[in-house]
Amino acid sequence: MTPLTFRNRLGELVDVPSVAATRLKNEFGAVLEQAARGAVAITRHDAPKAVLVAYEEFQALVNGRAQSLSELDAEFDALLARMQAPKAKKGVDAAFRASGAELGRAAAFASRATRTAKPARKRRR
Repeated sequence: MTPLTFRNRLGELVDVPSVAATRLKNEFGAVLEQAARGAVAITRHDAPKAVLVAYEEFQALVNGRAQSLSELDAEFDALLARMQAPKAKKGVDAAFRASGAELGRAAAFASRATRTAKPARKRRR
């Protein structure tokens, strides 16, 4: 079975552990505690049939779909304002002036930083 992953309410990509339906039936309390920390996939014959998620994750999923147009508009305005900040403008200018090799190195660095839990370190020039 392919491992399941999802983006939690914090935006992190996390693996979802799986539990056989028989184990869920026999050890419901333990599986419930495990699910309370994120999510648990319930399987039958090694195929996922359902996912038990923490209440906070459920609320985030429901609230994410329920954003009103005015909330999205405000979120867009805030993002646009951050993009207009001098530091952001400087970064965009640097990206447009960068060579292909420089962009490739930056993408590879960002990819490695995203895959690890450690915060990215700044390189000195």
